[in-house]
Amino acid sequence: MSATIFLAVMFAAFLHAGWNALVKTGGDKFQAMFILSTSQGAMGLLMALVLPMPQGQVWLWLLASGLVHSLYKFFLTSAYEHGDLSRVYPIARGLAPMLVALVGVFFLSDQLSVLEYVGIAALGCGIIAMARGVFSNGESQHMLRFAFASALMTACYSLIDGLGARAAGDATVFVAWMFLIDGVIFGSWALWRRGPSVLSARRRVWLRGCMAGGASLGAYWIAVWAMTQAPIALVTALRETSILFAVLIGVVVFREKFDRAKAAATVLIVGGVVLTRI
Repeated sequence: MSATIFLAVMFAAFLHAGWNALVKTGGDKFQAMFILSTSQGAMGLLMALVLPMPQGQVWLWLLASGLVHSLYKFFLTSAYEHGDLSRVYPIARGLAPMLVALVGVFFLSDQLSVLEYVGIAALGCGIIAMARGVFSNGESQHMLRFAFASALMTACYSLIDGLGARAAGDATVFVAWMFLIDGVIFGSWALWRRGPSVLSARRRVWLRGCMAGGASLGAYWIAVWAMTQAPIALVTALRETSILFAVLIGVVVFREKFDRAKAAATVLIVGGVVLTRI
């Protein structure tokens, strides 16, 4: 991997942690996620206008992906309503690859190496340790169920998007329409749930939400580009440094508590993800 690709992937990891931080900051996190989703939907529409239309069964994959992505955003937003960025993000981001790996073993006949089994064990220990910190530090226990649900949705859309992009034969087409459909689903649901009040945000809130949407899209596309230039396993493992960025942002920017237990759990989660992806 060249220095250029390495720095690009690191920047993508930072962008991913960054858009989560932008959603976390401020009072109304649901409104911030609504703005992120609608801005992404607009970006997806612009891309879709110059790309071919999906065909046949691809629409089923796209609808499933859009629905699951919207559920993921709801659960993630709810988790941030109840917990710290440095607690929620490692659990939500770390549990997903473990679930995908286990699904691959039991349902897709994937073969795991010894290192991957070690990685899954490390992930499990790290997530248990991170979740245990909620009880020992008197944090809201509601955060856990939302963080776990968010991780489950991440694992689901990872599998759906992978299979859907294969069915489409063009990852760019699939992603563009997925962003558009996700924006329509989440945006419509947010309007139904909150009414017009979800639109009544100050200019800086809209700016922050649009920045988050752009960061999310940028992080995804940098990763896709990097996977065409370097080994996919290496790129995906390097992307998980976003967990470290999220913890750092939480501690430095939001002044969240960072003790030895959280540090050890973070190291286990990052190490476990890397081992399952190399």
